[in-house]
Amino acid sequence: MKEVTNIYQIEKLSMAEEVISVLKQDKNIRIERIVSTGQVSGWYDQSEHEYVVLLEGKAALVYEDDTMVVLEKGDILFIPAHKKHKVTYTSELPVCIWLCIFWSEEVSF
Repeated sequence: MKEVTNIYQIEKLSMAEEVISVLKQDKNIRIERIVSTGQVSGWYDQSEHEYVVLLEGKAALVYEDDTMVVLEKGDILFIPAHKKHKVTYTSELPVCIWLCIFWSEEVSF
């Protein structure tokens, strides 16, 4: 029997930290649900590509060249490997729910 979960069902949140749930992972791909409640980040320089879907809330990130990207519910963004970026804003109400897919070069779609 296959277990069904709901991406919008969120356990009790601590407003201090993001909640990262790994939904699926193997050697070449990782799928995460991230729930943010106002958190921002330092610089990321990831060795994996990242495909982001913002399912709820609003967020903003900036690239190393100062280009800003504002995301709203339903927006999709591709971030290539080693594209330096940081999250500069996430909404608290509604919370940000991210679906993030990370993969290495070995994976082709």
